[in-house]
Amino acid sequence: MGLRQIGRLIGVDHPQKVKFHLEKIGLLDDGKKTRASFMKSPMLSKTRTRNMLSIPILGLANCGDATMLAEEHIEGILPVSRKLIPTDNVDNLFAVKAVGVSMNRADINGKTIEDGDYVIVDGEDKNAKTGDYVLSVISGLANIKRFTEDKIHRQVILQSESSSFFPPIHIHEDDLDEYLVNGKVIEVIKQMQEESVYRYEPVGKVI
Repeated sequence: MGLRQIGRLIGVDHPQKVKFHLEKIGLLDDGKKTRASFMKSPMLSKTRTRNMLSIPILGLANCGDATMLAEEHIEGILPVSRKLIPTDNVDNLFAVKAVGVSMNRADINGKTIEDGDYVIVDGEDKNAKTGDYVLSVISGLANIKRFTEDKIHRQVILQSESSSFFPPIHIHEDDLDEYLVNGKVIEVIKQMQEESVYRYEPVGKVI
């Protein structure tokens, strides 16, 4: 992924600024290169990059009220197998870590969004339509919701899908200058559940 592509994802317009931030947090492999390299991760060896993606993690997104600040900097890299991502257009993907439970009944390719899950967002696809799951920014605050365009009442509605009640967010069309769709949610990388961890338990003493 090039510096300009990363810049578009994080809202930085100049590639040298992107390079500076990557060097500062230790993610740029060689300061003389013009393309960002994330080969420091042992998961991304040269023999595996064909089948692996290195998706930048751009902070946290709230799954309740819009109270989580939209951090526009790379906090790390999420190594993910290509087979776990349902698109071939991978250049503009990024991940956010979900906070809260207001989307724990969402249906993203058969998966819910639980607290701690990584949500994969297509930052290039910002043309949201009714029924899409989107990463939204409202007055600088980020959240994940289901998008509904209510043309009759001239408003956008951001709805939770949860086992608990969370009131929807209503945004009048005149206030859409304070609202931004940062991209569509395309996949959820589930956090590892304790019961899914394999444990080796010896069955007896070998004589």
